[in-house]
Parts: sequence; C-alpha cells; structure tokens
Amino acid sequence: MASSRGTHTKAIEPQARRGIWTSVPTKVRLLILTQIPNSFAFGYFMIFVTSYLVQSGMSASLIGIFLTLEGAVAIVAGIPFAMLSDRRGRKWNVILGNVVFAPTILVFALTRNVTLLGVAAAVSGIGEAMALSSWNAMIADQTDLGNRDSAFSLSFIATSAAFSMGAVLPLFFPSVEAFTGGSIGEVHSLALMVLGALNFATPVILWALLRDYRERQRAGGAEGFHLKGMGLIMKFSLCNSIIGLGAGLIIPLLTTWLWLKFGVPDTYSGPYSALAGLTMAFAAVASPRLSKRIGLFPAILATQISSTVFMFSLAFISNVYVAGGVYLIRASLMNMNSPLMDSFLMGITPSEKRGLASTLNAIIWRLPNTGSTFVGGFLLSSAAFGIPALGLSNLDVPWVVATAFYVVGSALLYANFRNVKPSQ
Repeated sequence: MASSRGTHTKAIEPQARRGIWTSVPTKVRLLILTQIPNSFAFGYFMIFVTSYLVQSGMSASLIGIFLTLEGAVAIVAGIPFAMLSDRRGRKWNVILGNVVFAPTILVFALTRNVTLLGVAAAVSGIGEAMALSSWNAMIADQTDLGNRDSAFSLSFIATSAAFSMGAVLPLFFPSVEAFTGGSIGEVHSLALMVLGALNFATPVILWALLRDYRERQRAGGAEGFHLKGMGLIMKFSLCNSIIGLGAGLIIPLLTTWLWLKFGVPDTYSGPYSALAGLTMAFAAVASPRLSKRIGLFPAILATQISSTVFMFSLAFISNVYVAGGVYLIRASLMNMNSPLMDSFLMGITPSEKRGLASTLNAIIWRLPNTGSTFVGGFLLSSAAFGIPALGLSNLDVPWVVATAFYVVGSALLYANFRNVKPSQ
C-alpha cells in the first residue's frame, strides 16, 4: 500500500521480490496456481451464502447452522484423512478434496430446500477435511526452513487474491439483471452454475500435475490415532483454538453484520470483501520479510496483537466508512500471520506427522470456531443480547467477546512458545 520512495528503493524492490518467490520450488508454485479457480468461486460463494441468502429472507441463524454443519463434518472426517495422508501420501487427498466443491456450488444454485442445502454443506466438509489433511503438509514436504515462509506466503496471497476477486462478482449483477431481464435471484443461480461447471476442471489439472509425483511411504504416520510425541503441537493448537473461538463469532458473518447494522447489500459488501481480501493478500507479501527481520514467532505475535486492537474498536464505530477502513487494517494485520503460523507449525513437526499435525491444528481451531459461528448468528439475530450500559447493541457484542478471546489466545501463545524454534 505504501508506494516506493526514492530511486534507490525503486531499483532494489523488484529484485527483492523476485528473490523471495523464486526460492519456492516450481512444482509448489504450480500447485498453488491450481487453487485459484476454486478460491475465486469460493469468494463469490461465501458472499452468496452469508449476504444474499439473508437478504432474500433466510435467517442469520440458519446461515450459521450451514457453516457450523460444514465445519463439524470437517472435524469428524479430518483425523481419518490425516492418518491416510501421513501413511499413504498426500496426492489423492488433495485431488479428491478438490472434486467436492463444484457439486456443492451446483446444489446451492438449483435449490433453496433447507435439507438439501444442509447435505451439500456436510459434503463440502468432507472435501475440506481432505484438503486440511494434506495441503500444508504437501507444501512443507517440498520446502525447507529457508523457503517455507515464502511458500506459505505465496499460497496465502494467491488464494486470498482469487477469493477477493470472486467476491467482486455481485457488483456486476444489477447490470446483468437489467440486460437479461431476469431477477437478481436468477442471476445469482446462473453465476453459481457457471462457476460450478468450470471448477470440475480443477481436480483434472491437479491429477495431470501430480501424476508423476512420488511420495515415500511413512511407516510412522498412521499406525493408529495417538498423540505420542505431539505434546508441543497439541499445545500450539489449543492456544490457536482460542483465537478460532473468537474469530468464529463474527468474521465468517462479516457481510451479514454489514447488512444488519449498516444496510449494506451484497452488491457492495461483496466488492468490499474483495477489497479486504486483496489488502490481506498484499499484506502477506511482507510476511516472510517480517519473519526474517524480527524472527518467525515475534512476527506472529506482533501482527496478532496489533490486529486485536482494531478488532475491539469495531464495536464502538457507528460510521460505515470508518468501520470499513478499520476492518481492513485489522484483517491485514491478522492475516499477515496466517502463512507464518502454518510455517511455524510445520517447522516444529516431523515430516511423518505433518498431515496429522496440520489436521489436528485445523480441527482444534475449527471446533470452537464452528460452534461460535452459530452463536454469532444467534447474537446478530436477537436484540436481547446488547449491553445498553456501554451503548452496545447485539450487533456490537460479538466484536467485544471476540477481542477477549484473542487477548487470551495471544497471551497463552507467548507464554508457551516464546522460546521454541522451528528445526524441521
């Protein structure tokens, strides 16, 4: 966001950037590129679910149930897929996990039947479980301590940018509606069907890219579900889960909150979400640089704590433009540490346990996050949960509670990991 200043800075910055990204192995970069179509579709899909469906009459609590159901299935299915990943390899988990998304989109395009939508959400949780068990581990297996921060940063940037561009789509829908004469609901359904059809190609491309990829069989990966030797990983995941508990209260429901508090429809909340995602992606460019400058763990802690301050302030802002700007800052700071957290976890985990570690971390994070999304939807739906003494309505309370969890999670992370160094 800050522009280059001076001839010297302009001369050296492109070279620095090339140095960062060229350190990532070619196959890893190609793998990351395959996820751009899915991320683009998912960016729009989340705007459709969390904003358009609410505007069309579906309750925020029901949206919370769909998100909760998807997360719950991912949690239950995660461990078996992680064990399979560590023992038999990551490749087929990654490929098959990408198969699931397109049919899920098509179901939401073709029906408003709550039962069928719930089934689609549950099936998508299986795809997420497969991806969680293998994606980070596959990247970590093909990198080392010298280029892993950059690899995870590149993955985060590419998927976040694509997600954001997908969220822009609703901006064009009024024009499409006027041109075609169809209703806005029909335009949404058409967009879902097109994106769903296009995303059937992603697993095919992945198969072509990975058909010659050979993984060594890991004898120690899936002898049975046990946590022997994983105490440090469990501790890391538990600290992270407290952050997940707070995030789930409001972050997945951001566009719902914008509609309920400020009356911002998906036509604008979608592009705003895109702007937020692009800002986050841009911020993640600095992640490996910040890590090299002050250290991996200090970089994680600094971005996490500073973002929490801006999160707290959102509860007290009544101007939509100020709130939008503050959220952009909060999201950028918080998501700068996302690739660094992934890198840190993989760096303290032996190769033969990375699938299980990645999945456990995701599951332990998602378990409270999934439940709190339902709570967040319930809070946004009921005016009875405000705090009048502080001038806070039910629409403000999730930000305050989320902040409290972020503070506790950050404090525990510091207490337990300030002297831990990645070595794998």
